Parts: sequence; C-alpha cells; structure tokens
Amino acid sequence: MLKAVEEISATKKRLKIEIPASVIEEEIQKALKEIQKKANIPGFRPGKAPLSIIERKFGKDAESDVLEKLVSEYYSRAIKEANLKPLLPPVTEDFIDVKRNEPLSLDLIVEVSPKVENLNYENIEIEDIDINVSDEEIEDVIKRLSSEKGVYESTDEPAQNGDLVIIDYSSDTGKQAKDFVYKIGAGPFPEEFSKALEGKKRGENFSITIDFPESSIAEFAGKKVNFEITLKEVKRKHDIPYDELPEEVGFENMEALKKHIKESLERTKRQQAEQKMKLDILNRLLEIHDFEIPEGVFELEMKRLTAHYDSMGVDITQHMDKISETARENVKAFILIQLIGEKEKVSVSEEELKQEIINISSRYGITPQGVVQFYMSRDGSLDALRNEIFERKVFEILLQKSKKLKKQEVDK
Repeated sequence: MLKAVEEISATKKRLKIEIPASVIEEEIQKALKEIQKKANIPGFRPGKAPLSIIERKFGKDAESDVLEKLVSEYYSRAIKEANLKPLLPPVTEDFIDVKRNEPLSLDLIVEVSPKVENLNYENIEIEDIDINVSDEEIEDVIKRLSSEKGVYESTDEPAQNGDLVIIDYSSDTGKQAKDFVYKIGAGPFPEEFSKALEGKKRGENFSITIDFPESSIAEFAGKKVNFEITLKEVKRKHDIPYDELPEEVGFENMEALKKHIKESLERTKRQQAEQKMKLDILNRLLEIHDFEIPEGVFELEMKRLTAHYDSMGVDITQHMDKISETARENVKAFILIQLIGEKEKVSVSEEELKQEIINISSRYGITPQGVVQFYMSRDGSLDALRNEIFERKVFEILLQKSKKLKKQEVDK
C-alpha cells in the first residue's frame, strides 16, 4: 500500500510503499506449489515432493519471482493512488530484500512532468503564410519537365557546356579509350578538360595537357596527363515541345497537366507552411514558459543526441554546449506538448493507430506488418508511433487556436 508521497523536487517524487508480510508469504506459497507440480526430485514421483524440500531447493527463486511481481503490482497501484504519470521507470534507493514474515518497505523514486503555471497556448501570433500558386510557378515546372524529358540529338555546332560528346583519346600514361561519352561540365575530369572541349566541332583532332588533382575521382588523380583527342560526335539536348509534353508525362492535355502541377505545388506549399507555423508556435511556447525539466529525461535526450552527432562524425566535445541546449529545448517541448494534450483531452485510439500504419505502408510501399516490425525492432513497442499521432493532433489544435497575421502585421 502507498504510505506517503514525498516531493524531492518539482519533477521528482519519492513513493513510500509497504507490502504486507501476509501478502508476501501467500504469494511465495503459491509460487512454491506451482514449482512443486512440475519439479522432478530424486526419490519422489513428479509433483509429489514435499513442499519443505521444494522450499529448500527453490525457495530463493520463488522469492525473487514474487518480489518482481509484487513490486510491479504495488507500484502500479501507488502511482494510480497518487495520481502520478511517471516519465521513466522507477528507481529504487536501496537494495530490495525479502525477509520472510516481515512487511517489505520500498522507497521508489519517480520522475514526472513539472506543473507549469499559467499554461498559455491560445492566440499565439504567427504569420499566415500564403499558399497561392502563380502562373509563373506552374510555367517554371513545365519548363523543367520539358527539359528533363528532352532528348540529345547530333549537331554540327561547336560543342558547348552541357553537351554530350563522343571522343577517342590516347594519353602518355598508356591509357586509351574509344567512343568515350563525356558530358561537358559534368566531370569526372577537371574543369580544364571540359573547357578544352568547348568550341570544338565534329571531326576535330587536338592535344591538351591536364593536371589532375590528388582529390580527383578519375584514374589519373595526381598526374599531369597529355591527351590526343578526336571528337567524333556532338550531341545537344533539345527540350520536348510543349504540345508533346502532356502525353509524355501521362496526361490528356496541357490543361490537365497544369491542374496537376498546381495541386501538387499547393499541397507542398501547404505542408511547408504548416510545418513553419508549427515551429513558430513551438518556439513561442518555449519562450513564454519556464520550468524545471526532469533530470533523467534530459540525460536520455543527451545520450540520444550525442550518439546521433557521433554517428555523423561530429566532434561532440567541441559542441557539447549546443547539444546540451538542444536537449533541454527538446525536453521542454515534449513536456509542453504532453501537458497541452492532457488539457485538451487528446488521445490516440487503436483505430487511429491502425490507420497510421496503413498510411505509412501505402506511402513507402511496404506491408502493414513490415511497418509494425520496424517500430517493434527499433523501439520494442508502438509507443513512438502513437506519440507521433498524439503530437500531430496537439499541433492541429494549436494551429486552430493560434492567431494568424499577415506578414506586415508580424513585422511591426
């Protein structure tokens, strides 16, 4: 039973719990009888060994199992009775030891979210970002598609940047090549090689000397190479004509293509706008709320961030202050979102969880079972996915309750 709740700090509580001796003994006897049913003891038929022998042989195992079971049960009851929502598993202050026929007293330390006074998240002023798509933006996409779908055709014009050339070459290193296809300006040879090709026409023979830097990815790296080159063909990319473009990309006509482009641009702009507005709201929430953060959660976030940056090759020791600041902000953001979600009675149903799995499955072309396996193998549960949905729902509320202003009003 819960004896007392002591406040260590705004985020740390000590639960004083006592488990009656009678409950402990009853559970131990139950455990021993279960062991008795399955135990094979020499000199006795299976399941018929006296309980006294079972206790001498398996007593400590039974006590260990009972201790784990009862501590878990009484801890769950205690946090419900104390109306606490721990952020991390409890930590024991002292070694827990069961003494037969004596009550067990436990001191468990739990970390909880701090109480945030005057939690304010309504009417936060943010810029109402314009998501209108102009005709010029649509035209830019069409031009890009026309270029991307274009084809290379032979030309008698002098070679220029972006052309494909077909050359034969020999070098004083002994390396030779026939029908070598090279895109001028795209490498892997140095820029000087491309410049030497520019202005040359089909059929020209010429010599060039190129210094390849050590960092070059070409096989001539670190060498000064003399080339004898024959330019056999120049190919230039020609954009696909506008009247052929819709069919090329799978649309009936230009009107249908433009409609698709506009909808795609609007969707992208809307997603980007919402992301920025959410970030602006979060930054404002962090500015106006100051509170103590849970030490254990902060340490976990520090470990996560340092591991992340270390995997990227970042010198952690040189950026520890920045990592610490980021970890602190992340924990504050997590707590604020949780508290706002609780106040707004946000929850995630099993149906919402299933639908999110289906959405991810469709988006990435994997089975729903594959999505579940990914989260289970990474986190051991679907809690992270559930929290993603929870946060998204909280931010939807924050956006609804925000005060959207035009840019000129925000800048005042």
